[in-house]
Amino acid sequence: MCKNGVVKIDGKMRVHYNPRLKELARTLRNNSTLSEVLLWNHLKGKQMRGYDFHRQKPINNYIVDFFCPRLRLIIEIDGQSHAFKGKKDEKRKNRLGSLGFYILRFDDLDVKKNMEGVLAAIEKWIEEYEQTQHETHP
Repeated sequence: MCKNGVVKIDGKMRVHYNPRLKELARTLRNNSTLSEVLLWNHLKGKQMRGYDFHRQKPINNYIVDFFCPRLRLIIEIDGQSHAFKGKKDEKRKNRLGSLGFYILRFDDLDVKKNMEGVLAAIEKWIEEYEQTQHETHP
């Protein structure tokens, strides 16, 4: 059954996406920015509290930088390309939020110069999420 662009098959979440984005997502994975590579080195292999993250993941009509299905968490790195996309970014954020996804955004320079702070912010978000889930689903 599909709810908000998400369907569960055999207990696993499957996110609907525009199939035309699949090849572009692969290209983006193969041409990552320095910030994406640096953050990916801390997210891959379930290093972040045991959660599985994907990079350059198509969701709906967008490609997000990082995605954790279990948390429904999207992590975006805003570089120079985002400087002039205010309205588009807002529309994208609203659409993904309406589908039930949570979004954390970090500036490109923060990832490069303050990785500890970025990782701490992600961990804090996860801890708060886990706490809320535990309270609502004991």
